[in-house]
Amino acid sequence: MTDFTLADLDAIIAARAASEDEMSYTRKLVGKGVAKCAQKLGEEAVEAAIAAVRADRRELTAEAADVLYHLLVVLKVADVPLEDVMEELQKRTGQTGLEEKASRPAG
Repeated sequence: MTDFTLADLDAIIAARAASEDEMSYTRKLVGKGVAKCAQKLGEEAVEAAIAAVRADRRELTAEAADVLYHLLVVLKVADVPLEDVMEELQKRTGQTGLEEKASRPAG
């Protein structure tokens, strides 16, 4: 079992986004802005969904890693701290999913 966390990945993304490394994929992606980062997230999410439907565990594992990475990149570019997302998830664990969904504003 690994001790690697989303917080670890988030810190790596932040460091690479701020780096001067011309070879950094993260730096280049972040430099393209939120729209491109969001597009990549969407592409990876679709690939993960396809892998799940195909019951391809190895591919789903790889695509899930891509989804998490690209989600954290989008959060970085959109200036939404991972901590805020984790706090939101923690709030939701105190109620059932249906209760949480019903508490959301209509719209």
